[in-house]
Amino acid sequence: MQDSARVVIIGGGIIGCSTAYHLTKMGWTDVVILEKGELTSGSTWHAAGLVGQLRGERNITRMLQYSVSLYEQLEAETGLATGWKKSGCLHLASTQDRMYELKKGATTARSFGLEMNIITAKEAYDFCPIITVDDVIGAAYMPTDGQADPAGITQAMAKGARNRGAQIYENTLVTGFTFDKKRVTAVKTDKGEISCEIVVNCTGMWGYQMGEKLGVNTPLVPFQHQFLVTNTIEGIPANLPTIRDKDNLIYYKDEVGGLVMGGYERNGIPWAIDGVDNGFISQLLEPDFDHFQQLSDPAMKRTPCLEEAEISRLINGPEAFTPDGDAIMGPAPELDNCFVAVGFNAFGIAAGGGAGKMMAEWIIEGEPSLDIWPLDIRRFGKYHQSRKYNVARTAELYGKHYTIHWPHEEHDSARGVRRSPLYYQLKEKGAVYGAKYGWERANWFAPEGVEPKDDITFDIPNWFDHVAAEHKNARENVLLIDQSSFCKFEVEGPGALSFLNRLCANQIDRPVGKVIYTQMCNERGTIECDMTIGRLAEDKFLLVVGTAFGKRVLWWLENHMVGDNTVFLKEMTSAYAVINVIGPKSRALLEKTSNDDLSNTTFPFGTCKSFTVGYAPVTSFRVTYVGELGYELYIPTEFAGQVYETLWEAGQELGVRNGGYRTIASTRLEKGYADWGSELTPEYTPFDAGLGFCVDLEKDGFIGKDALAEIKAEGPKFKLCSFTIDADKALMIQGSAPIICEGEVVAVTTSAGYGHTIGKNICYAYLPVDKASYTGGFEIESYKKRYPVKIEPSRVLFDPERKKILA
Repeated sequence: MQDSARVVIIGGGIIGCSTAYHLTKMGWTDVVILEKGELTSGSTWHAAGLVGQLRGERNITRMLQYSVSLYEQLEAETGLATGWKKSGCLHLASTQDRMYELKKGATTARSFGLEMNIITAKEAYDFCPIITVDDVIGAAYMPTDGQADPAGITQAMAKGARNRGAQIYENTLVTGFTFDKKRVTAVKTDKGEISCEIVVNCTGMWGYQMGEKLGVNTPLVPFQHQFLVTNTIEGIPANLPTIRDKDNLIYYKDEVGGLVMGGYERNGIPWAIDGVDNGFISQLLEPDFDHFQQLSDPAMKRTPCLEEAEISRLINGPEAFTPDGDAIMGPAPELDNCFVAVGFNAFGIAAGGGAGKMMAEWIIEGEPSLDIWPLDIRRFGKYHQSRKYNVARTAELYGKHYTIHWPHEEHDSARGVRRSPLYYQLKEKGAVYGAKYGWERANWFAPEGVEPKDDITFDIPNWFDHVAAEHKNARENVLLIDQSSFCKFEVEGPGALSFLNRLCANQIDRPVGKVIYTQMCNERGTIECDMTIGRLAEDKFLLVVGTAFGKRVLWWLENHMVGDNTVFLKEMTSAYAVINVIGPKSRALLEKTSNDDLSNTTFPFGTCKSFTVGYAPVTSFRVTYVGELGYELYIPTEFAGQVYETLWEAGQELGVRNGGYRTIASTRLEKGYADWGSELTPEYTPFDAGLGFCVDLEKDGFIGKDALAEIKAEGPKFKLCSFTIDADKALMIQGSAPIICEGEVVAVTTSAGYGHTIGKNICYAYLPVDKASYTGGFEIESYKKRYPVKIEPSRVLFDPERKKILA
């Protein structure tokens, strides 16, 4: 064992070897892989080896596309066989809903530059004559998908890394770590200690327990996963595509004249939830034929050749899954020099090449070349430290691996984790809750006599008209929305102002009582986060960010603190409930419940003010995300119930109603407001998003200033545009829908919804600036149907003069 390395990677599966391969390719050659067994001896060696590329998120698809491009040339580079075969993939549909999902996939693939063709059942049979198609109503074919030998791919990348200087130590068990504050200084093994600058956890299904050793929460759960392998089947055609028959929860690939068949049953079995034994090396679990029968029975009907085939073996190999079905990657927020890449939910072979590239870029350059926030470890909250939660939610997600992914679908397991103090009051009034970052949040309110439940559908949902009524009330009367799930931080101290001004693009040095909307940018000038900041005192600020992004923002803030004890940062999320009072009658409602002067003169837009409502102290931000006169009330948690009751009772003669988050989604589209994670990401700058007014280039140096000054001088490359669809009825537009100009995809929607005030579907998309002024017409494609869309001259489709906001 050498005594030091720049980077120590723990785990010699496909992800660890890919990370080493790409680190050395980028010039970092002082890299060590530590593997407790032999390379691939965890779960890589028994993986089925299917390589699909299409995912719902554009950049994850791009990451998988890179994997395919790498696998196509890896054998030639290293001389080792990888088993890569571009066989194509056949997706079958036995229901109209599944066909709808395939059409969505084909449309999404088009927007991502992937070929996915909708075909008939007869054409599916011609591709794969071993299947029966009596119940198949249609299919889709992706010609660039394929299959690979997982061990071969891994060994090839390991050789590539070795050739460039990486060292690999097999049969070396990591036993612990040495720390200096928030840094790992050395990795302890049964063969000695190795100091390092960076450590990377690539331990697959051991990721949870390795995270425990590191003090890094890594919420993955191993699940048993079974597939059978046949002997040679007489007459089976050569070069079959891989097959995904998700209505029957099964998949196939050919295997040297036979078949591999497996699937994802609804009642998956978690395994070794408290930690996998370190001695579980190149081992399998005992086959469970009884449990597998729910997959094998429909497989016999779909592929009758299995009825007579000799079964070589039934493989039961555990794999790591996660509570949201996405991998866990990125910098660990608990440590300054630790990265994680585990929990790939059975698509580790497909992701392997791209994931290693993303990790190498993260380690060397500080960020990956693709914004892969859905995979970022910083998306997890404190409640993900609960093993009970992780097992319950992961079991549900495993069971949904092949089920239809419905628009607006909510999960049922492990609910009620975080509840606003208004939870039960609003539930009595018909709140239909969804979950976000553990919080129960009211999505909409069911009127009396309406079942408070979402219907899952690809058509207009059951809540559409009820959200329209809430939307109308926000525009005409007054609406109460519980937004207690906002993440809130206090920054205070003599250095607080200079600290925030260094991080924020906007000018924070405003008078006490001002509220500032700003982005925090990186050195490239692209957006890391956005927030609202209220200046409560000379040296005290309240920062408010979206529900699910608190840990990301906290990480950004903490990593830029100077450490001179002049700035103090404290999370205040649980300290304050938030009631958003919005609508043209919102001031009248507050004036009925408070003796303070809330006139436009004393409490103008963009300011904050403390006063009382009923018996309770509140601090209010006069801001809006719906385009109406509005007041966010920040209420000490124990007062929230009484404040709500006071507002509800006083608002009866003003037409007060409750509203949910789907009303916010609708109203903000009409008003042209951008959403973090949709429009605002590290791929775009404030100038791209039309938020140049939030960038103060006159103030002293702030992060990203030089890049933003250059972008402003040269002009942005993209423009966030609003599109509307004129139709005789509302349409459900899919996510990531392509915007088409002269037959070419020129953009992909970032958000889509229905504007109930203007009576039109609204979509946002970033256009290249040269296309933003095009007058020849655009189309949008959704579920394989095209609709003409109008590009609006302004994103602001409602109250463009801001009269309602400033009233």
